[in-house]
This record gives sequence, C-alpha cells and structure tokens, in this order.
Amino acid sequence: MSVDFTTEQRAFAQAVTDFCKREAGTREKRDQLTDHGAHNHNQGVYSKMADLGWLGLTVPEEYGGSDATMVDMCILLEETARGMAPIGAIGPTLITGGAYAKFGTDAQKDAVLRGIVAGVSQSISMSEPEAGSDVGNLSTRAEKTSDGWVVNGQKTWCSNAHISENILLVARTSRGENKHEGLTMFHVPADTPGLKISPIELMGGQKETNDLYFTDCVLPEDAVVGEVGGGWRQLMTGLNFERLILSAMALGAAERAFEDVLGFVSQRKQFGRPIGTFQALRHRIADLATEIECTKLLVYSVARQADANPDMMLPREASMAKLKATETARRVALDGMQMMGGYGYAAEFDMEKHVRSALVSTIFGGTSEIQRDIIGKTYGL
Repeated sequence: MSVDFTTEQRAFAQAVTDFCKREAGTREKRDQLTDHGAHNHNQGVYSKMADLGWLGLTVPEEYGGSDATMVDMCILLEETARGMAPIGAIGPTLITGGAYAKFGTDAQKDAVLRGIVAGVSQSISMSEPEAGSDVGNLSTRAEKTSDGWVVNGQKTWCSNAHISENILLVARTSRGENKHEGLTMFHVPADTPGLKISPIELMGGQKETNDLYFTDCVLPEDAVVGEVGGGWRQLMTGLNFERLILSAMALGAAERAFEDVLGFVSQRKQFGRPIGTFQALRHRIADLATEIECTKLLVYSVARQADANPDMMLPREASMAKLKATETARRVALDGMQMMGGYGYAAEFDMEKHVRSALVSTIFGGTSEIQRDIIGKTYGL
C-alpha cells in the first residue's frame, strides 16, 4: 500500500531525500549549520533549497515561484522533515506566504513572495498571552490615524520572528458584538521602530518562538493586508493550507523517528538477540508502521481534495489530517524513546529531539483538543 504519486513526484521526493542526506545527513552537520538550533538562516541548506526553486513551490509564477500543487508541497515538507533538514522556519514562512498570495497588494506580494523564493524567512503573529486557541479574544490594538496606523500590545509564541524579514500581524481595529469582527492583518517589517522581538526559551534550550512588544508602532496606511476588519475571514480561508503544512511535516517527523528506532532495535542486543525480535517490541513496531501508513494516506488524500477544489473549506478533513499526523508523530517518538530505554533519553541519539518536536506539534497551529472540537462540530455536535 502506498500513495499513488506520479513519476515526476516520486523523482522529486527522491531528489529531496538525497539532498537532505548530502547536506545534513549527520547530527554533526546539522549542529554546525544551526549552532544547535532549528533553522539554518545563513548561507547554507536553506539558500541551496532556494537556488533549486523548492522554497517557491507554492508561490505564483509571476513572483518567481512554481505555483505547484498541494501534493507537491506536502512531498517537500514530508521529505525535509524526514531528512531532518535544519529548516525550522519553512512552515511559518509558507503559512505566511499563503496569506499574502491570497490577500496582499501587488507591492506586498512582490516584497514577501519574492523573498520566500529567495530564501527569506517570514512569520505570522496571532497569539497573545490571553488569546491562544481563542484567537477572537486578541486585544493588540491598531488605531487609525490621519496617515496610517499605530499599534500597541503584546503578541506571543511568534515562531521565527527573530530571523524573519516581515511579520504578518493580526490586530484588532474595532470591536463589535461578535468577537471575530474587527480583526485586521498588517504587513510589518521586522525592523519597524516600536517593535521589540524577545525570544522565548523552550524545552531543550531552543529559542525558536518570540514575544513581540508593540509600543506606539507606526505603520503606513497601505500596511493593511486584505480588508480592514476582514482578518478573521482571511484566517479561516487559509486553514486548509496551514493544517496541511503542519500535517506533512509531522508525517515526515514520524517516519524519521520510526526509522531511527527500527534501526536501534534491529542492532541492539539483549539476552543474546536483537531486542526487536522480542514480541513486545515487534508488535509495537508493527502498530507504529500501520499508524504511519494510515496517516500518510490521509494527509495526501486531503492534499488532493484541496488541489481539486482550491476554494473549498475542508474543516473536517484538514483538522483530521493535522490531528492524526501530530498525534502519530508524538506516539512514535514516545514509543521510540521507551523502546530505546536510556539511549532514547540521551542527547547522543536523535530520539530525545524527536520527542521534543513531536510534543509541541500537538499544540501549535491549533491543539489536538481544538482539532477534535472542530471535527465534532462538523457532525452537528
């Protein structure tokens, strides 16, 4: 059983796999490229991917991209995650680019989308200390002036803002009876006066997300992305794209964790034989392999539906893909650590990193609980 890719898509997947092995195939290489971080934002892997045209897969052709399919995008994200390519900013960058492609002005698209094609990171900022899953509760305020906007407030959990060229800000421009009314997207260059970016230290010492502080931050009138007050609707139209991005990355992460633990239990011996030959571990491996195969079929099924109907909202299907892929990645990583025993917890092996990455994948981009709630509502509950 496998996904029915075209010959070109299979060749593309193999090219990405080979690239990751060549450029970042060992932990030592990855650490050197990122200084033990998650993204190689200097000249290196990310720039080489840009030169190959891969970063512009989802960008319209008029801005230097390939305008490729969602299936093609998922292949890239799955294989780079599987290959542990140190390009942690790619997910937020593509999500941000999707919003600009749909709603940005020609000037905004020219600045942001061409930047993505060239290997520049971009970020989107929605969450606040009191508004995470409840995005409609956000309070960062953008007030209209005679010649622009003035922004005040705090954002949090903004992935890769510290290495991004631009930030797509979601702020409140008015307040009505419906809390989702009055939200607006703004184009904010990361070096805008009045914006302070402060990294948040995460599990394992990583600093990939940030607090953003806006203090009398002045934006020009044409900083609005889309329609004033239309931010919520614009966010909703991008959910298929966002959740497929996160799903494909989680799928690749699950596959890599599985490959690592399979290699370990095939080599590690106790009581005179490889530990993978013991029924307790052999059955666990079988269950994980089955879950990964089911996840892959689901992710690419949703991608094909999105390609066939680009304007159709797929709340049930996209949420199912995000839920299944991230929960599978978490299960594979945690089971992998358990099967590896103390070695799974040791920094010498990648499994402890797999666990850290998989755990947070069930939180960002809409928690597993939120995905279940969305799925339930599509059944009238």
